[in-house]
Formats: sequence, C-alpha cells, structure tokens
Amino acid sequence: MTTTTSTTATATASPVSATPSTRSAPAGRRRRTPIGRVLLYAVLIALAVVYIYPFLINIATSFKTDAEATADPLSLIPTTWTAQAYETVFFNSAFPRWFANSAVVTIVVTLGRVLFDSAAGYALARLRFPGRGVIFAGIIGVMAVPGVVLLIPKFLVLNQLGMYDAYSGLIIPLVADAAGVFIMKNFFESIPVAVEEAARIDGASTLRLFWSVVLPMARPALVTIFILSFQGSWNELSHFIVASQNPDLFTLTKGVASLASGQLGAGTQYPVRLAAAVVMTVPVAVLFVVFQRRITNSASGAVKE
Repeated sequence: MTTTTSTTATATASPVSATPSTRSAPAGRRRRTPIGRVLLYAVLIALAVVYIYPFLINIATSFKTDAEATADPLSLIPTTWTAQAYETVFFNSAFPRWFANSAVVTIVVTLGRVLFDSAAGYALARLRFPGRGVIFAGIIGVMAVPGVVLLIPKFLVLNQLGMYDAYSGLIIPLVADAAGVFIMKNFFESIPVAVEEAARIDGASTLRLFWSVVLPMARPALVTIFILSFQGSWNELSHFIVASQNPDLFTLTKGVASLASGQLGAGTQYPVRLAAAVVMTVPVAVLFVVFQRRITNSASGAVKE
C-alpha cells in the first residue's frame, strides 16, 4: 500500500511540476501574436491608403475651383466647395452622349461575351470534333499577342468591311474574347460528366443539355465573365480609337481623353476632367460592390447521390 501510494503521488506530481514549462511557450506566443498582428494591419492600412489616396484626390479636386486645383492639387479638403465642374460636364459638353454610347456598347458586348464565350467554352470542353486542339491552341496564341499589335489590322478590316465609323465596328469585334473562352472551358471541365450523362439518359439534346443543365451550374463563371466583360468594354479605349472618328460615336473613354486635351477651353480644367473621371468610374464600382461575393469557383453539389 505504501509503495502504491508513493507511486501515485509521484505520477500526480509530475504533470503539476511540468505545467509551468508547458504553459510558458504558448504564453510567449500569445504575447508576440498581437504585435505581429498590429504590424500586419499597419502595413495593410498603409497599402490601402496609398491605393485609395489618388482616388480621394480625384473626388476632392472635382469639387474645387480651377484656380485652387492648380495651386493646391493634392489637398483633400477644398477651400471653396463647388459643383461647377459637374455642371460643365453634364450641361456644357457632350458627356451625356458619350455616356449613352458607352452604355449601349457595354451592354451589347457584355451580353455577347457571356453567350458566345460560354458556348465556345462548352464546345471545347465537351464536344469532340476535328481541329478542336488546333482551335484551342489558336485561342491561347491570341491571348499571348499584345492588343496594340492588332490595332492597324483591326482598322484595315473594319474599313474593308464598311464598319468604320459605325456602331457595328464598335461592337462586333468585342463580342467574344479569348480569355473568356479559356475561363469558361476550364470551368466546364470542372463540372462532373456524370451530371450530363444523367441528363442524356433522360433524353436531353446537346443544346438542351448546355442551356438547361450545364449553364445554370456555371453561374459563378458567368458572373466572372459578366464583370470582366463589363469592365473591359466600359474602359476600352484603343479599339474605339481605330474604330471611329465621328464625335457622335465617342464613348466615355474617348470623350474624357478629348477633355484631357483641353477641348473645353483655356485653363488646366482639372476639376472638369476629374469630375468626368469620377462619373465614369461609378458604374464599374457599383458592379463590383454588388457582385463581389458571387465570384467563386466551385461546382459543389453537382452530382446527385
């Protein structure tokens, strides 16, 4: 009994004596963790300020007078608040026409890319036909070519087809893009084939299979294509430069560029230019805020058990 009691007491005392040493390391880590976290947040906040500061200057300068914007362009609080720049943009320039042109082009191009990119991506991912590999290699090759290299060929083709200085010339060359086809192809390949096989057993045709079964499952990729297409066509400039020279067909990017060249008269016109830039960024900013949570890449739940 004495031996058993002493052994038990020794076993019981061992964990107790080891407790301070085992707790000391986590305590040290707990003391160091807040410092590291504070430093991390400080770096992230500094990067955020550096990123956002030019945009804040943009907004602040749009509410300044032309003289104040020239004398103190980096201040974030205007001495004299005025909306004169916005009045000039909306009522004394062709900005409303530019906005309407951009809206028409962007809506048609975005819908076209969602439709054609998804159809082409599904064909390359699921259908077996001669030349499939060559076509996909060509798409990869197009993605590798800088867009500026294609500007002169674009102008020559548009001029030859009679689409120069026309809405068709602004829209048709943009309704499909290689990057969108590549994204959709990869997403369709991530969807289990078992889903399509089950639908084929039920008698679904290829078109029905694509439209009613696979396309709804590709909603995350479609949202991504929608956002990228909207942003790309809304902010496009180089294509519009070579596609038209008629002022009635100017889009926002081309029109704001003309404002930057001093179209509205003497002076720096910084408030007017930046007011136009602020209004131009609103649709894209709203789009990202609305759809930012929908950009995912998951096909979970696709297979029925």
